[in-house]
Amino acid sequence: MQEWNAEEFPVIASARGTTLFDADGRPYIDGNSSLWCNVHGHRHPALDRAVSAQLRRAAHTTLLGLAHPSAIQLAERLAGIAPRGLERVFLSDSGSEAVEVALKMAFQYWRQARPSENRTKFVTFSGAYHGDTLGAVSAGAIPTFHNLFKPLLFPTIQAPCPYSPTDPQKAGARALAQLARILKTHARELCAVVLEPVVQAAAGILPQPDGFVKTVRDLCTASGVLLIADEVAVGFGRTGTLFACNRDGTAPDLLVLGKGLSGGYLPLSATLASETIYGAFLAPWHEMRHFLHGHTFAGNPLACAAALASLDVFAKEKTMKKLPAKVSRFERRLEKFRGHPHVGDVRSRGLMGAVELVRARPASPYEPALRMGHRVTIECRARGLILRPLGDAVVLVPALSMEARTMDRMFDILEESMEAATR
Repeated sequence: MQEWNAEEFPVIASARGTTLFDADGRPYIDGNSSLWCNVHGHRHPALDRAVSAQLRRAAHTTLLGLAHPSAIQLAERLAGIAPRGLERVFLSDSGSEAVEVALKMAFQYWRQARPSENRTKFVTFSGAYHGDTLGAVSAGAIPTFHNLFKPLLFPTIQAPCPYSPTDPQKAGARALAQLARILKTHARELCAVVLEPVVQAAAGILPQPDGFVKTVRDLCTASGVLLIADEVAVGFGRTGTLFACNRDGTAPDLLVLGKGLSGGYLPLSATLASETIYGAFLAPWHEMRHFLHGHTFAGNPLACAAALASLDVFAKEKTMKKLPAKVSRFERRLEKFRGHPHVGDVRSRGLMGAVELVRARPASPYEPALRMGHRVTIECRARGLILRPLGDAVVLVPALSMEARTMDRMFDILEESMEAATR
């Protein structure tokens, strides 16, 4: 905070497409997609119209005991496009809250479906990030974010991070072998395995080997343990498929969505559940088996209208059909950094990428006090590009709508900025 207080920063006054404009009118490429949530660009006409039209009807009504058309339509649409078997939709505000909902649903499911079994534990992965509320922090495993709060958290059983820069396949196999041992030893006390499928995002864009998610699903099924897939950061096209689980053709028991759900317009998240899980909450009122969780702005009509419009844009503009060419260009430009003398690793899945900075190859890190990742992003900012680092990993997560010319300029600026900062 001390350094932040002393640092100049842009005040963003407007935006259009993949460009942000500060209060002085200076443009910046939004290489961060406004923290990984903007999908189709800022001020997209279809999303603007949808939110404006909803505003003329009602800005907000509660979902506690009521409903509204946009929430009903959105739930139907999500159930229709989600991985198979996810037919029930619970709407929330933020990704963290949707994770909390999934954790509580999994716990309560076992209490009500098999009350004789003491299933109280969750399996997570080292390097995981699932949000900043305390349940989500309990499921996380990034020391910088989470260690301070350990006295407040519920314990989890942790499997290894499924990524290593030296041997990604071996790291994935090691994580799966350890997960199999955990499930064999603890299956009768486990609620669920919690996984960011395909990419551990906030850990620095750490990709998982092909087939990893499917094997996790198979292990959970064989052990009778639920699988929670947290797609807050990786859903809605980020990894190259509409949902990250689609890459392996898998379906979790609970799917968590956020960020890009509303096209990046308004706070909205969702937890999708299977019919089996939903059934455990059905009983006469006096048995008190219902899910006692609800927030004021959950399923806000403006946000739901934006989400419906975003799904329409996916279909009308053939966003997913156009994506492979963009991903190919993104990966080609990213790979050019691999030979840079101050780059220790380059990682990506879909339109999520990271360049890991080092003092010298192969793996001599910069001293933390230098904040080299931050220095690079400050140089980027001076040249008209907004990025954010995760430690010394400079992360690029552009909107799916970013045009080729803008993408090339983004990478050109990053290259210039790395040279300036490391020099």
